[in-house]
Amino acid sequence: MTEQGQQILKCTVRRSCQLSAESIAKDLQTLCGLQLSATTVHGELHGMGFHDRAAASKLYITECKTKRWMQWCKAHHLS
Repeated sequence: MTEQGQQILKCTVRRSCQLSAESIAKDLQTLCGLQLSATTVHGELHGMGFHDRAAASKLYITECKTKRWMQWCKAHHLS
């Protein structure tokens, strides 16, 4: 893959990170005329530091949950 192709690939991923490797390969084919497989795109992205990992889900903590949690902590405090 050329440097220009890598720059276009990086810009494409930064604009919309939810795209699959297959759709990125199709976009590169229509934009630049590059014939790349999804495997090649995936490998290039991995080499650039983009990994296909989902963010960890976080608990939604309300004021009520915080108070109950503090009460439980105080009740179960080991001295």
